[in-house]
Amino acid sequence: MLQTILTSVLGPMLWGTSYVNFTELLPVDHPFFVGAIRALAGGLILLAINPRMPRPAVMARYAVLGTLNMALFFALLFVAAARMPGGLAATLGAVQPLVVIALSSLLIRRMPHPVQLAAGVAGVIGVGLLVLSPSEHKPDLIGVLAAIGGTCSMAVGTVLIDHWGRDGKPLEMATWQLILGGAILLPVAWIKEGLPPVPDGPALAGYAWLILLGTAFAYYVWNRGITRLGPSGAYLALASPVVATLIGTIWMSEIFSIWQWIGIVLVLGAIIAGVSVKRRAPVDPNPVPTAAAGKA
Repeated sequence: MLQTILTSVLGPMLWGTSYVNFTELLPVDHPFFVGAIRALAGGLILLAINPRMPRPAVMARYAVLGTLNMALFFALLFVAAARMPGGLAATLGAVQPLVVIALSSLLIRRMPHPVQLAAGVAGVIGVGLLVLSPSEHKPDLIGVLAAIGGTCSMAVGTVLIDHWGRDGKPLEMATWQLILGGAILLPVAWIKEGLPPVPDGPALAGYAWLILLGTAFAYYVWNRGITRLGPSGAYLALASPVVATLIGTIWMSEIFSIWQWIGIVLVLGAIIAGVSVKRRAPVDPNPVPTAAAGKA
């Protein structure tokens, strides 16, 4: 079990390096292109590991999920990374489980636990402190909206997976979401941004790290670990904002205010509390009376 945890946490830790990798080595004025290449190339590598073609009906669902979880999410993630410190962008993105809890109650009538409601309030307060507190590195509005938009997009995709049920194994789902998401985003990037500059040595190293380690390897170990650890493995995703914040603070000299640090702690604490309690079963809008109820 310990070996599985240590292996699985490598995925979120590598995701946490994406922010500094993008801003320091890759073309920050081409966030859509970087997101498209990351998704498409990473998915093709995973396909080499698991070369299985899903049924057409399942592929259609993967296209929807790939648009939400990969194309929109990666594009908006890199827009946010280009405009705000990596630690803040990653922490804003980490509120995704809280958004999933809220959307589940609205879309599939899975009512949240009172602890999850309290965690949601704490998370909103934490995000407010991150965004509104006076600081040398106060993020701009577009960066904040991009981070929140990407979070909401992936949250909708997560709820759809919960609603539709898993059509295939986690690795297969990740593979085809990446491939289809990248294929959908690539022409958008071409039209909106054009071709990026020819990559030099550092850029090639940045792409190699992002595609091989930050996407293909990270998604492989993450999905492999989640199948063994179950829902409790969701806690490991917190390693991503932690790593991004540490890199930003130590390497990039990103100075946060005390209120922003409190916001980071509130958000991470809210996520731990929110995902630690068991979700309630969906509410049936048309319950069938039981025999005992009929006799009452």
